Amino acid sequence: MTPAPSGAGSPAPVYRRVVVKLSGEALAGEAAGSSIDPQVVERVAGELAALCRLGLQVAVVVGGGNIWRGASGQERGMDRATADYMGMLATVINALAVQDVLERRFRLETRVMTAIEMRAVAEPYIRRRAIRHLELGRLVIFAAGNGNPFFSTDTTAALRAAEIDAEVMFKATQEAGVYDADPRTHPEARVLDRVSYMEVLQRGLRVMDATAVTLCMENHIPIIVFDLRVAGGIVRAVTGERIGTLVADAESAPVPRGGAGAMPGR
Repeated sequence: MTPAPSGAGSPAPVYRRVVVKLSGEALAGEAAGSSIDPQVVERVAGELAALCRLGLQVAVVVGGGNIWRGASGQERGMDRATADYMGMLATVINALAVQDVLERRFRLETRVMTAIEMRAVAEPYIRRRAIRHLELGRLVIFAAGNGNPFFSTDTTAALRAAEIDAEVMFKATQEAGVYDADPRTHPEARVLDRVSYMEVLQRGLRVMDATAVTLCMENHIPIIVFDLRVAGGIVRAVTGERIGTLVADAESAPVPRGGAGAMPGR
């Protein structure tokens, strides 16, 4: 099924193929003990459906932190590899939840592809098959990380973006972008409009883990970090409007929103 073209007068997207990284927490509700909130999933799915209707080829990588984190299992004395495999299974649960809403509510054709084979519920990840699904207009959801413990789903998103020749990676968060300092301990911290990969690595800015940032840097894949809670934000981003923070090759010094005088990074 080919996505419907954007309506007359709608801004044209500036990208052709994108990867969206969704954290597991993005699917959780605010109520205590809520791991998957159907209303939140529907809102997130609506944002993804809007991208498809613009004619983009959309791949999604989902995390599983709303259900289980490998690191938390290790802190409780579990074997780290076992805990990470449990986290991979959690991402599959999230992927199926998003797929269900996309197909049932928004009538999109989707495919879930997993790095660990579980053919009863999803296709195994095969790079050429994933690209073909995208070319046919299907939204592809990558789950189960990259199939190996000790790697984050952020790293998986960077890896998949490189493998499928995505032009940009969107990191959906619950913050306005990348701050020049930790806003939890520095109330005066400001959101950076643009920052280089190397600046992120050298200053330890909270974007994603170093392996993911390095993969994007080596493959020249820009990262746009934005607040998923802002309705329509990702659509504005793919049509060229600047939202959140752009992490890319260095062109000029990063400038915090609000101009000079921002607190220096850590």
